[in-house]
Amino acid sequence: MGRVNDPNTPSAPAADRAPGGTGAAGGTEGAGLDDPLAAFAALLTEAGRALLDEVRDVEPAQELAAATRLRRDHPAPLVSAALAQARLRQRAAAKFGAEDAARMFFTPDGVEQSTRASVATHRAESFRKLGVRSLADLCCGIGGDAIALARAGISVLAVDRSPLTCAVARANAQALGLADLIEVREADVTDVDTSAYDAVFVDPARRSSKRGRIFDPESYSPPLSWAIETARAAPRAALKIAPGIPHEAIPAEAEAEWISDGGDVKEAVLWFGTDAPASHRATLLPRNVSLWSPLATMLPDPGVRPVGRYLYEPDGAVIRAHLVAEVAARVGGGLIDETIAYVTSDALHETPYAVAYEITDQLPFGVKKLKALLREREVGTLTVKKRGSAVEPEELRRKVKPRGKNAATVFLTRVAGAPAMLIGHPAP
Repeated sequence: MGRVNDPNTPSAPAADRAPGGTGAAGGTEGAGLDDPLAAFAALLTEAGRALLDEVRDVEPAQELAAATRLRRDHPAPLVSAALAQARLRQRAAAKFGAEDAARMFFTPDGVEQSTRASVATHRAESFRKLGVRSLADLCCGIGGDAIALARAGISVLAVDRSPLTCAVARANAQALGLADLIEVREADVTDVDTSAYDAVFVDPARRSSKRGRIFDPESYSPPLSWAIETARAAPRAALKIAPGIPHEAIPAEAEAEWISDGGDVKEAVLWFGTDAPASHRATLLPRNVSLWSPLATMLPDPGVRPVGRYLYEPDGAVIRAHLVAEVAARVGGGLIDETIAYVTSDALHETPYAVAYEITDQLPFGVKKLKALLREREVGTLTVKKRGSAVEPEELRRKVKPRGKNAATVFLTRVAGAPAMLIGHPAP
C-alpha cells in the first residue's frame, strides 16, 4: 500500500536525523533510546549491528529468555529494538526475499505497506524500457521501489516527510550497495521540484494511523488529484492506486495496469507519457504476461450461456481490469451469470489468464445434497471457492465433513440468477 507521507510525524532535531549523528543515543546507558529515531540510529552502530546478528535467528518463543540474557550487557531499549527488527526482517522475507530482508531495515508500516519486490522489479523494468534514467520517487517509504529502480540502473531521488522512514530508506540503500544511485530527501513531496527528472513515481499513503484504510482518493496523502496533476506534468510517470478504484476515477488519457502476483492482486498503476493509447492492462507475475486492450476497442460483456464442461476462473487482475470478455473470447466461452466473473466453455483452451476446471456436477445450492454427493464420491479434500455467495467456505466444510481418499473443488455461485453449486477439479 501507499508509503508513509504522514504530516503528523513528529520532527526530530537535525542532529538526530542522520543515523549515527551526534544526537543519536547509543551510549552504554541507553540514554535517549526510547525515541524511535535514536533507537534506530543505535542499531546502525557497530554494537547495534553486532546485536542484530546475535538475535537474527531468535524464535518468538525464545524472545523473553534472549531479552533477559542480552539486557545484562546492553541497554534494554536497544535489545528491544534489535529483537523487533529481527521480527520485522523475518516477516519481510516473504515480500523482499530472505537474502535482502536479512540485510535491510524495516518499520512495521514499512513491512505492511511497501511494494513487493517482484512488483517493484516489474515496474522498474517498465521505466527502464521507456528510456528513464532518472526518477523522483515521491512518498518513498522504506525504499522498496527505489531499490528496484536503482538495480535497473535508474538514478533515484527518494522523498518522504517522515524522519524515521527516511533514515530507514537511507540505511537500506547503503546496506544493498545502492547509495550512489539513491538520494533520500526528507521533505513534503508537494514542495519538491521534479522538473529535472525523466520520470516521477507517486505512491500516496492510503492508510491512516487513526482511520485505517482510506477509501476516498482525495483523502490520500497527498490527494489523488495532486498526484494526477504531478504525473501529467512529468515526461513519464506512474501513479500507484488502490486496485479497487472506480474506473470512472481513472483519467481518460492514462494507461491503467492491474498487477497480480501468484494469483493475488497486489496493486494498480496509472501510467502517463508512455505514448500508448488509453488502455487497461492485466499483468500476471511471476509469469510476467500481460493481457492488454485499448479502451476504444474493449470487447463488450460476453453473453450468458449454460454451464459447459469447463469453467474458467479469470485472474483477479483480469477481473479488476474489466478484461473478462477478452478471456471469454480466447476460450470460446460465455458467462454463467451476467454478474459473475466465471467463464464457461465446452472446450479446454490453454490460457495464462484463467485457471480451468472440469465440471462434473451442477446442483442447486443445498448442504444436504452436497454432503451426500461428497460421501458418494469419497471426497476428503474439498476446496471451496465462492463468487456471488454469502456462504463462508470454512462454515461449509464444517457442515459437510468431507471424508475419503479423493479431492474435489466446489464453486458456490449463481447460474443464470439462481444459487448453485458446481463440482469439479482442476483441468489437466
